[in-house]
Amino acid sequence: MAKSKSTSQNNPGSAKIDKSFQRAGFFRRLAAMIYDALVATAVGMLSGLVFQVVVLILFQTEWLENEGFENYMDYFQSSDALQLIANAWVAFWIIGFFLWFWKHGGQTLGMRAWRLKIYNLKDEDNISYARLFLRLVTSFLGLGTLLVLLDVRNRQSLQDRIAQTEVLYLSKEANDHKSW
Repeated sequence: MAKSKSTSQNNPGSAKIDKSFQRAGFFRRLAAMIYDALVATAVGMLSGLVFQVVVLILFQTEWLENEGFENYMDYFQSSDALQLIANAWVAFWIIGFFLWFWKHGGQTLGMRAWRLKIYNLKDEDNISYARLFLRLVTSFLGLGTLLVLLDVRNRQSLQDRIAQTEVLYLSKEANDHKSW
């Protein structure tokens, strides 16, 4: 089993990491990804709802030009630009969900439940938003994690290799919720 080479952490306030933590295996990562997919879906639905309500109010109060449409949904479905903006808005919030949780504590809700945490292999500093975004993009919606099945010795996913991070399986004590 691959042991952690890192002693750095995302939280500068808690610099003590036990070097005996194992890198997380595929099935534990998969379980956390399923959990996070459910949370990300909820975040996407809620942000989409907020967008639709705001645009509906703008349409009803005639702040938006109705272009001859009486029904808001007809207006929305005919506007490619509005649909693009809605999709970008939802994507922004879903991406923000992952980046914020990874930056502030190194764990999403699914990772917290399955006692996984992202650590920095590059240096002792916090992982930058740019590297976390690179990690998110290179995961290819989770497909990069399949590399963990092939790399039994190091247990590193594609996104971890590219972003120079690692995902460790924590003990119950190390996974306390006081750092949030």
